[in-house]
Amino acid sequence: MMRIRARWPQLVWLTAVWVLLWGTFSVKSMVGGVLVAALVTAFFPLPLTGERLPFRPLRLLRLSGYLAYDLMVSSVEISWETLRYGPRTTAGIVAVPLQTGSALVAAAVADAVSLAPGTFVLQTDRRRGICYVYALGMRGPDDVARVRREVLMLQRRVINALGSRAEIAAITAEGGTR
Repeated sequence: MMRIRARWPQLVWLTAVWVLLWGTFSVKSMVGGVLVAALVTAFFPLPLTGERLPFRPLRLLRLSGYLAYDLMVSSVEISWETLRYGPRTTAGIVAVPLQTGSALVAAAVADAVSLAPGTFVLQTDRRRGICYVYALGMRGPDDVARVRREVLMLQRRVINALGSRAEIAAITAEGGTR
């Protein structure tokens, strides 16, 4: 009984995705969504982590706004880089320290970094607390410092929205963003 109750959020989410994909809100699409969600959950179960993320709507809205802004700015920067240098565009891998111990927050950070064009998280080494980020437009040490600074700032924003109170206190003490 406990396992079924723990899977409810996953069933609801998968059903909502199904209905959105079909584009019609009807009894038929809802029933179909529930059936597909139940089958997916039964045959491809995700491990239950027991970890819950806090619900902070204003901070999530602020993070979403920043990600939308970053998406636009990154698109322009990468477009310019491509037009200016073409096939001579350079790239590099930057090691950035992780500021979270939570697997869910680290995954959210990796997703947020990879959302913007020109950057991608290649690997997250949680044991060592390092995130390896591939970035376009790397021309020198200043670019390495810039990428590291931008990823650290994004981590602070994600932690502010999704992290524990202890993690928020730690980044605030370090001078992180609110």
